[in-house]
Amino acid sequence: MKLKQAQREQVKLRIGLSGASGFGKTYSALLLAYGITNDYSKVAIIDTENQSASLYSHLGSYNTLSMQPPYAPEKYIEAIKVCEESGMEVIIVDSITHEWNGKGGCLDIHEKLGGRFQNWAQITPRHQAFIDAILQSKCHIITTTRRKVDYSMDTDNNGKTKVIKHGTKEITREGFEYELTVNLELINDNHLVRASKDRTGLFMNKPEFVINASTGKKLMRWCNNGKDLEQAKAEIQKCETVDGLRHIYAKYPNYQKVIKADIMERKVLIEAIDHNIVPNSEIIEQQKPNENGTTTSTE
Repeated sequence: MKLKQAQREQVKLRIGLSGASGFGKTYSALLLAYGITNDYSKVAIIDTENQSASLYSHLGSYNTLSMQPPYAPEKYIEAIKVCEESGMEVIIVDSITHEWNGKGGCLDIHEKLGGRFQNWAQITPRHQAFIDAILQSKCHIITTTRRKVDYSMDTDNNGKTKVIKHGTKEITREGFEYELTVNLELINDNHLVRASKDRTGLFMNKPEFVINASTGKKLMRWCNNGKDLEQAKAEIQKCETVDGLRHIYAKYPNYQKVIKADIMERKVLIEAIDHNIVPNSEIIEQQKPNENGTTTSTE
């Protein structure tokens, strides 16, 4: 066992998109994936929706893996492994609903075993292995899930039974969204989405929006937060011109408040060298790494 410092850039995104048929789950997932990778050739879709993924081939040269029934959990696991071994960066599983509610999926397996409660002891480990394949993948993964209207039968004060509508519910095993980094629900056929789960803080309690490539870029900036800040500081220490500092400041808009003091300190040193107030040898000396491997700066 060994402790190591947590770094967000090591995180792989687990994103859920859910919605009714025709709301744009596949299309939105592709735009999101492109924003994450900036390269469609590094995107793969595991397609259980009758090859509907190919309808958007005009977007770019992404890869498809068509899956036919039975939709057993092991078949999904194998498909994920194929995508990983092919060097994909983002895997879209479109959709995970079939693993639960499709032909040969978990509910179908349960029924064929007899439909008894004790039969879940055989099925649950298989379903969990599918969830683990998603969570442990070395790729970013986007899952799509169908939604259906959720009803209940309630009795009013007069003893009459009536149907109560409770909005919509994802067609997969309950609790899946708690495993995700972000879960986005498409709420209409205009492709508007809202967050029902958000560990990033980027989307929760924010106005509804339409997914595009910039949504994926925003998520990657969140993943690379610490790494980008470290890179910005390193570039400032190496910079030798004021124009170069201006370029660095503009390059990292998300960290301008954090790096402003470093920029100003470096600017003072560069201007002092330009006016022969500080000898050039001094700046070279200041750039030498100290004992912990970092560079020193002027007080």
